[in-house]
Order: sequence, then C-alpha cells, then structure tokens
Amino acid sequence: MLRRLTPVLLTLLVVALGITALAARPDHGSPGRSADFVVLAGVAGLRWDDVDPQTTPTLWRMAEEGSIGSLSARSAHRPTCPVDGWLTLGAGNFAAWNGTRRVGGCPVAGVSIEQPDGIGANLPDQESVVAYNQDKLSWGTTPGALSESVRCSVAVGPGAAVAAARPFGRVDRYAPVLPADPAKLLGSCVLSIVDLGTVDADDPTVRTAQARQADAQLARVLAARPPRSMVMVAGISDTDEPSRLHVAVADGPGWDGGWLTSPTTAREGYLQLVDLAPTALAALGRPMPERLFLGRPAVSVGDRPADLRTAIDQPADADREAAAQRRVAGWFFVLLAAAQVALAVAVLPLLRRARRHAGPHGPEPVSRQVVAVVELLLIAAALAVPAALLADAAPWWRGDHAGWWFGTVTALLIVGGTAAVRFLPGHGSTLGPLGAVAGLATLVVGVDVVTGSRLQLNGVIGYSALEGGRFAGLGTVGLGVFIAGSLLCGGWLAQRVRRPWRPMVMVAVGGIAVVVVGSPYLGADSIGAIALTAGLSVAAAICTGGWLTVSRLAWATMAGLALTIGFAVVDLRRPEAERGTVGRFLAALGDGTGGLTVHRASTANLEALFNSPLTVLAVAGAALVWLALLQPWGGLMRLFGIYPAIRAAMAGTGVAAGIGGLLGGSALDVAGAAAALVVPMAALAALRVLDHATDRTQPGTGRPGDEGPGGPASGGPTDGDRPGGGDSAGVEPGGPARSDADGGPGGAPGGAGDGTPTAGVDQPARVPAQGRPASTEVPSA
Repeated sequence: MLRRLTPVLLTLLVVALGITALAARPDHGSPGRSADFVVLAGVAGLRWDDVDPQTTPTLWRMAEEGSIGSLSARSAHRPTCPVDGWLTLGAGNFAAWNGTRRVGGCPVAGVSIEQPDGIGANLPDQESVVAYNQDKLSWGTTPGALSESVRCSVAVGPGAAVAAARPFGRVDRYAPVLPADPAKLLGSCVLSIVDLGTVDADDPTVRTAQARQADAQLARVLAARPPRSMVMVAGISDTDEPSRLHVAVADGPGWDGGWLTSPTTAREGYLQLVDLAPTALAALGRPMPERLFLGRPAVSVGDRPADLRTAIDQPADADREAAAQRRVAGWFFVLLAAAQVALAVAVLPLLRRARRHAGPHGPEPVSRQVVAVVELLLIAAALAVPAALLADAAPWWRGDHAGWWFGTVTALLIVGGTAAVRFLPGHGSTLGPLGAVAGLATLVVGVDVVTGSRLQLNGVIGYSALEGGRFAGLGTVGLGVFIAGSLLCGGWLAQRVRRPWRPMVMVAVGGIAVVVVGSPYLGADSIGAIALTAGLSVAAAICTGGWLTVSRLAWATMAGLALTIGFAVVDLRRPEAERGTVGRFLAALGDGTGGLTVHRASTANLEALFNSPLTVLAVAGAALVWLALLQPWGGLMRLFGIYPAIRAAMAGTGVAAGIGGLLGGSALDVAGAAAALVVPMAALAALRVLDHATDRTQPGTGRPGDEGPGGPASGGPTDGDRPGGGDSAGVEPGGPARSDADGGPGGAPGGAGDGTPTAGVDQPARVPAQGRPASTEVPSA
C-alpha cells in the first residue's frame, strides 16, 4: 500500500515546496503621494560617465541630495531612438515611432508640431502613431497614457511634446524652448515634461560641451521648480548603436539618498524607461490607468556609498560591462557550439571501438591515452558554461581587449575545474566524472543565485540590463545549467542508495532546486520552477527502474499542473502591481488581452530559435544522443540499464528544459544550455560503460594475476561508485555481476526491468580461459 502511495506523496511534497517557494514575494514598498508637482526632464544619450562636478555641477549636486540609478532605455524598437524614448516615456509601455527606418537606425523624418493657438500644440501624426503601436506592435501600447491620467500637462521642447501629446495629438501647454523664467509655466500644471537636449557626440570635447549645455538648462529648471515638487532627470534614449545604460536621478520629498529601484527590475539601482510614467503618477497620488502601463512606480531603497564619486562609479562600471557583454557573448556561444559539435564528431569513432573484446579477434581497441585525453576534453566542454559564469567575478570588461581577457580567465577556470575533477576521489568509476561535474556546475550557479545573482547581471552567461528582459534572479542559460546539474546530482546520489530510497533522494535534491529557482528572493523564475517540477516528477517516477509509463507521465503532468494552479490562485489574490508572470498572464486572459502575451511569447520563441547559437547546441546534442549514444553500439542504453537513476535524471532534464524554454519564450536556449552539460557527460559515461562491458569479475574479488579485460592488469577501474559496490563488471552498485547478455536497459530477460538480474550470486563470475571467448553465462546462486 505504501509503495502505491509513494508517487502521490512525493508529488504532493514537490508541489508544496514549489508553492511555498513561489508564494512569498519581496516587499519593495508601496510608494504614496510625495509631491504636488512633478517635473520629468530628459536628456537623450546622457550616461553616468558624462557626469562630473566640473562639467555638470547642477546634476552633480542633485545626485548628491537625491536618489540615483541606472536607466535601461528600452522601447519597442532597438536601438531606442530619441523619438522612441520620448514616446515610451509618455506611454508607460514599450512604444515606437512609425517613421521610415534604416537598418539599426532611427526615423528619417522629424516630428511635426503645430501651434494653432499659441498656448498648446498639436501633433498631426499622433493618430497614425497610435494605430501603429496598437495594430502593428505586440505590446498593446497607448501613446499619451501618462498625459491622459492628469488634468493638465506642460511640454517644453519637441521631445517633450511627443511624450505629453494625448492620444488624439493635443499638448495642453507647450513651449518650443525653455523660457527665461520658466516658473510660471512649470507651475501651471501638476506634470511638466522638459526636453533638455541631446548628448550624442563621439568626440569627447564636443560631448562635454553638450553635457554642459544640458546642465545649464537643468539649473534653470531647478531654480524655477514649484514648491513641494519632485524633479527626475533621465537619459531618455540611446543615440546610436550599441545601446547603453543611462542616467536616472530623482530629487524631492522622499527621494533623499538611496538607489532608484523598480519592481520591474527587482535590483537595487536599476529601473526602466517604462517606470518613469507610473513613478510620476505615484508621486502625485494619482491612480494608474488600467492595463496600459507596463512599468511600475520606482522607489528609493538601500544605502548607497556616502561619497558620490564612489556611488557613481558603480552604475558607470555596470554600463561598461553591459556594453562589453554584448560583444563577447556572441562569439563565446558560437565558439562553444563549434567546439562541442567538433568534439561530438570526434567521439563517434571511439564509441564504435570502445567495447573491448575478450577473445583474440575483433577491432584493435583505441589507445587508453587517447581515450583519457578525450575524456578530459569532454569534462572541459561540460565545464565551459559554469567557468564562463565564474569568470565574471574578475573585471575583464575594464581592459582595452575585453574579449581576450574574458577568454583567458575562462580558459584558466576550465583548466582548473578539469584538473579538480580529474584528481577527485572516484574519478576512475563510471559515474565519478559525471557526479563531480554536475556538482560543480550546480554549486557555481546555486551560490551565485543565493548571493544575489551578481555574476549573471550583465555577464556573458547571464542577462543584460540593456535588453530589459531580466535584471535579477536566474537567467536562461543559468536555468538550463542548474536544471541539468541539480537533476544529475540527484540521480548520481540516488544511484548510490538502495532502490526504495531513490525517489526520496531525488525529491530531496530536486525540491531544493525548485525552491532556489522559483523563490522571488532567489531565482525569481516561476516558469522555470514549474518546468523543473515536471522534470523532477518524471525523474522521481522512473529512478527505481522501468520506463516512463502512462501513469508515471500522468503523475508528472499532474504535479506541474498542480503547482501552476496553486501558484496562480495565490498570485491572483495579490494586487495587480505585485503579481508574477503567471498571475499577470491569467489576468490578461480574463480581460481579453492575453493574446498579446501569447503573441509576444511566440515571437520571442521564433527569434531565439533561429538567432541563438544555443539552438545549435540543443540540436547537435539531440542528434548525438539519438543517432549514436542510443544505438546498440553507443553505450547509453547499457548505461541506462545499469544505472536507472541516471536515466531518470537525464529524462527529467529533457522534460524540464523543453517546458522551460517553450513557456519562457526562449525556444531551445534552455535545452541548449542543459545539453552543454549533459551531452558530454553522457558520452563520457557511455565510453566507460562500453569499456567495462566484457569484464567478468567484480572489483576486489578477482584472483591475483588475473588479466582479463577491465581487471587491474588491463588498467580498468577497480573501484565502484560506492564503497562495496562495483560498476566495472556491468552491475548496478551493490548488485551481482552481469554479463553482456543482460546489459540492456530492460535488464536480463524476465528481470525487474531496471537492470537487476534475476539470478543473484555471491561469488564472482567465471574468468574465461586464455585464448577463449568469455562466457556469457552467469552462475546461479
């Protein structure tokens, strides 16, 4: 009875762990009304390395007194041109102007502004811009949503007019340039938007002059600001490729010191362009327009360094790292995919000749030195991604040749990790390298997540703040590596215990991984937690042996659905601004706007499928497994038969990586990152299990002087995967010796279907006479 209830109990345990991890959310504070007036001042292209006490003294003093942060100026198009940035500011959602664009460039034509009455202004193109954003783009953006949320707004300059124009094109108050005394104009409406100019020159001298001019304009705004007002200065857009991080400073009541932070980033010191509109309304105490704003109100949190220069160095350094990351990440993943594909091709002939024949006839086996070198290369390939993540602990982006510095640090870490795996105890056993590599990968990613995911932010293996998709928690590549590493660790540990305890071990290890992935305080990836739950349920169901039956698949599906439903119920009870991905999607389905979310996810999947090198890794890994490793000569079927927990871990990894990529909008990226770890280790384990396929003695039980294949004299391993258990004889640890005839995944004919022979023995199998083929007979007890 207990055995039948085990899947039910384990499923409930996994679901409970997942809902517990996903339920609690960090409290970033609910900003209340703090000002009677808000002034949003934008400078296109302004970055933190443009700010210093001599060039921009006004902005410097404002930053000393107020809160500062790094602004990700993402819009619906990349790069974010100034007109796109101003439009996104006024919409509170990703928007873009519908002018003609050159590749990677900005609209050719300028913005037409009419002043029919001398008080306000009119944008004749606004109607077509609104239609373009709502019909052609997938964000459901309504330009002018910010100005529609207040009774009256002021715009100074052409960029500000784009932000302040209502959906039908009307600007309530407009001045083409800042008046000599702007106090009356800025005090005429509760919301003012000011265009301070552009900083876009490549020449340092010209750029300094542009920044100085914008700072002089800002000084006039601050001198004329209304009483009890909040002033926010932002580098509203990019001016050229590549994208950069920009300045964000807020000064006023409640904005004294600290880092500007938004719930959309969940990272201290970071906010997005779409957050400025809801921040302005929150400061004024105005309600947010329903379903129009994608951004969330920013708050001031944390204690930044007292010295402003030290504080500014942090966002300036993050900008340099993010700019270097985009260049380096492209060639790193291309080289990784090429290296792993080449290694897969090199392994094929070794698999063909890995099985050592007992008789005098048969193909000459590959030299053990060659096999040892290939094994080290497989270990190095599997450690490439964790090493690249760890390389971001070194400031490689500060040098003149950032790519070379990153490559050097990563190569040294790969060599060090490979050496550590090679000299760890148990390396000679079949599963020794697999367990060590999986443990190292899980440890590197897990420690980074637990300590704040600092290595993933703007890192080559992580995510870029310039993309605006994720700023905290576990990224796409990290998720794939962590899923593969944690499930392989669970399988490796489960294989070392008695069969009845294996599901418990798998759930214990995988349950911790679900908490790390899903907790908003750690991985903050609810989709990843749901995917990992499904994969973990599959692994726990088949780790004792047998195949993935309909009932076991049903339990895995039910576990994923139960976690999804449980989290959805909890998430929908939260206020709209605090909901996670699942809650926002279900709410969108309820109000009829869920189609936009589905469209964005499908578009993201297509882009990732055809533009990412990780797709090559996923496809090449699947091809190697299906066309080689799973063939009768490939060794993986034999490995699965002898070690059912490893088969379960790999099956669970495939399920979790596929679901996580599809639902997360990253197509095969998660699967490709997981394959970069799993496939090399599967190939190495297959080589070893084939090399041991003809052994006829259990380790430590052969007679002195025996020189049969796999014995001490032939260089085969003499230690098992746990004390007292061996694997060189083709046995499940702790079990009796097996022959080649019963090495398939289903075990001996009539066996239990999990690699356990039907005939139990206490003594070693017969050693074949010299010059005669080995017997496949296993003596009975």
